Amino acid sequence: MVKVTKRFVFEQAPFRECHASTIVQVAPNRFLCAFFAGAREGARDVAIWLAEYENGAWRGLRKVAEERGIPCWNPVLFRYGPAIWLFYKVGPSPQTWSGYYKKSTDGGQSWSPPELLPAGLLGPIKNKPLVLADGTILAGSSVESYNTWAVWVERSEDGMKSWQKLGPIYDPEELYGVIQPTIWIVEGNHLRMAMRATRRIGVVCMADSFDGGRTWTTARRTQIPHPSSGLDAVRLQDGRVLLVHNPTRTGRSPLIVSVSDDGGNRWRPWLTLEDEPGEYSYPGIIEADDGSVHIVYTWRRRRIRHAVLEP
Repeated sequence: MVKVTKRFVFEQAPFRECHASTIVQVAPNRFLCAFFAGAREGARDVAIWLAEYENGAWRGLRKVAEERGIPCWNPVLFRYGPAIWLFYKVGPSPQTWSGYYKKSTDGGQSWSPPELLPAGLLGPIKNKPLVLADGTILAGSSVESYNTWAVWVERSEDGMKSWQKLGPIYDPEELYGVIQPTIWIVEGNHLRMAMRATRRIGVVCMADSFDGGRTWTTARRTQIPHPSSGLDAVRLQDGRVLLVHNPTRTGRSPLIVSVSDDGGNRWRPWLTLEDEPGEYSYPGIIEADDGSVHIVYTWRRRRIRHAVLEP
């Protein structure tokens, strides 16, 4: 059995819709959650908002990044060394956006001015980067072009001072195919990613690297139903892998957690987070230092929900 506690990141807000949340632990029992919000996805007033969690409660909802008259998209929070990084995208659409980032050295209380990533680099596109044992950072990225989607991996060996872009990773049967990867370590240099796929594909896709993320297989289709929605995964300290996803070919409900005991070869449903009508989607998942699992996700586009799993 697992104890599950759910709460909303905010009860009232000055925006109509919100989506694409991300969570990071910044200290014992202290977390940050970011998401984009505004009139609707893609509207000119959409900005990146942030809240902080401590002592069992969320507070301090505030806007932390915006570009006047241009929407922001898909924030990703990432702790590296003494800093918290906030990656996000800015542009009229996913086909035309650019990658930005900010940094905080005081646990999210204040943030540096926005900085652009070089053209061609977008940073982690939806899900948290992965840090390997040797310090290498892998950011799962993707590009949504006209009639073609593809996944890329942005790899840094010098603490994000420079990046190498690796890929593309795609479905050879359907070029309008996969985006938004989430990456975990299977064993040693063997890495695996799960990817969002189009409704036409209709299932989660996966790919593998056997050299620490330098090269990847093409995307292969699994048997896990998928409605073209964001997903995320994390490998726990005990070796199990948790995948948060919508296990259906249409719609974005239910939202469940599946578990794998063998690095992602076989999966079984483990926990249902939401199963009512509506949209419950775009999860972010992390394991905290104390072994609890924290998941944030879109709740009907009106709020962000935070679920804590205590095995």
